[in-house]
Amino acid sequence: MKQVFFITAILLYSVAGANAQYTMAGKIEFERRTNIHAQLKEMEEEQGANPMMEQMKSRIPKFNSSFFELVFDSSRSIYKPGKEVEGNVFKMFGGGPATENIVLTDFGANKIKANKKVFDQKFFVEDTVRVMEWQVKDEIRTIANFKCHKAVGRMCDTVYVVAFYTEDIAVSGGPEMFGGLPGMILELAIPRLHCTWTADKVELVQPKETDFTIPDKGKKVSEKELYDGLQESFKSWGKMAPRNIWWSVL
Repeated sequence: MKQVFFITAILLYSVAGANAQYTMAGKIEFERRTNIHAQLKEMEEEQGANPMMEQMKSRIPKFNSSFFELVFDSSRSIYKPGKEVEGNVFKMFGGGPATENIVLTDFGANKIKANKKVFDQKFFVEDTVRVMEWQVKDEIRTIANFKCHKAVGRMCDTVYVVAFYTEDIAVSGGPEMFGGLPGMILELAIPRLHCTWTADKVELVQPKETDFTIPDKGKKVSEKELYDGLQESFKSWGKMAPRNIWWSVL
C-alpha cells in the first residue's frame, strides 16, 4: 500500500512539474479594443461641439475590435495583423491607426524591424529594442489561463502604459514594440489612446523559419527619426497632434 502511495505521489509531482515548465515558443492571439466614443468625445473637446459627432456616435458601436497575432520562440518574435472582423469601424473609414503594423524583434541581437503606415506614408523602422523603465506592482490577474503580474511604464516620456506579463512564458516580448519585462506581456493598456491589447489564446506551437519574415518597403528610419519627423509633420494639427504621434510610434 505504501509503495502504491509513493508511486502515485511521484506521478503527481511529475505532472505538476511538467505543467510548471516555461513556455518558450508559440503563437498568441491579441484582441485590440478601442473605445471609439471616448476618442470622439476628445475630438469634440478639442475642436468644439459638433452635431455630426453625436450622429456618428449613435451609428457606430462604442468599442472597435481588431485582432493581431504574435509568433515567438526563445530568440525572436513577430507581431502582425491577425484575423479580420466584420463590422470593423476603422476599416469602414479606409483603415485606422496602427492596423497594418508588423514588428520583428530579435532578442539575441537586441534589434527591431517594423513596418508602419502613417496615413498614406510607409516607414521601415530599424533600431535597437526599445528600453522602458517598468515598475512592477503587486496586482496579479489571470489572462488566457496564465498568471500575470502588473507593471507600469511610460512611452514618449508622458504617456502612461499598463502591462500584465507572465513569467510562465519566458520570452521578454509583447504586442507592438513593447517588451523588456521578465516574461511575455499578455495584456497592454494605453489609457490616453483608450485602447487595450488582450491575449485571447496562447497556442503552444513551434514556429517555422518562414514565420519570421518582414517586408522592407517604406522610408527607412530609426525610432527617433520617425518620432522627430512626425512631430514636424503634425505640428499644425494643434491638440490632435500628440495622439496621432503616439499611435504612429507604438
